[in-house]
Amino acid sequence: MRAIVWSCVALFAVSGVLAESPEPPLDDTRLAVSTLVREDVFSGWMENDMERYARGEKNIDRLLEERPRARAELLAWKGGTKLYRAVLAREAGNEEEFERLYKEATDLFAEAKQLGPKHPAVAAIVGGSYVVFADRLPEKYCAAGWSESYDNYQILWTQQSRFVDRLPLHIRGELLAGVAQSAQRTGRSEELAGYLDKIIEVLPDTGYERTAKQWKEDPSAAAAGNISCQSCHTDGRLGERIAKLKSK
Repeated sequence: MRAIVWSCVALFAVSGVLAESPEPPLDDTRLAVSTLVREDVFSGWMENDMERYARGEKNIDRLLEERPRARAELLAWKGGTKLYRAVLAREAGNEEEFERLYKEATDLFAEAKQLGPKHPAVAAIVGGSYVVFADRLPEKYCAAGWSESYDNYQILWTQQSRFVDRLPLHIRGELLAGVAQSAQRTGRSEELAGYLDKIIEVLPDTGYERTAKQWKEDPSAAAAGNISCQSCHTDGRLGERIAKLKSK
C-alpha cells in the first residue's frame, strides 16, 4: 500500500474535484477504506461542505464495524475528523468543546498507533492531520502537534526514502514536503536543509522546488510558509477507481 494517503491532507488541490465525487460504495471491498472516505472528509476541510463531511464521519463508523482489518487506518481517519471538529469548536469560542474533541482525537490517534505503530497509512494520516491543523491549536498543544507530525513523517521517510525519486509526483512531493515542514517546525535546521536539497533534486520545475528554493534563500519565509499541497493527486481518486473496476 502507498505510504502517503493524504500528506498535508490536500490530495485534491483543485476544489472542483471534490464536487465530482460519487456516493462511496462501502460494500465494494475492492476499494480501500481511504479511497472511500477521504473525499468526503476533505470536502469539509477544503470547501466547508459539512454535510458531506458528516457523511464521511458516518461512513468511517460503518467501516469500523464492517472492516476490522482496517481498524488502525480507520481510527486514524476518525482521529483526524475529531481534530478538525476540535479546531472548529475552538475558533467558535467553545473551549470546553474543543478540549473534549481534542482529547478524543489524540486518544484515537494513540489507539491507531498502538494497533499499527509502523502502518504507513496511519503515519500519513496522523502526520498530515497535524501539518494542516497544528498551527490552529492552542499554544500549549501546538509544539506537541508538530512533534507528532515529525515522528510520523519519519516513519514514512524511513520506508520510502530509498525510492522517493520513483514515486508519483504528488506522493513524492507531499512526502518530502511533510518531512521538510515538520523538521522546520520542530527546530531541526540541518535536517530541513537536507530535505530542501532533496526536493530541488527530485522535484524540478514544480511548485515544491520553487518553494524549497525560496526557503533556502530566505529562511524566515519557512516560519510562516507551507511547502505542501503544490500538486494535484490523481491516483486512487474514488471516481477513477470505480470507473477502472467497472471496465475490468
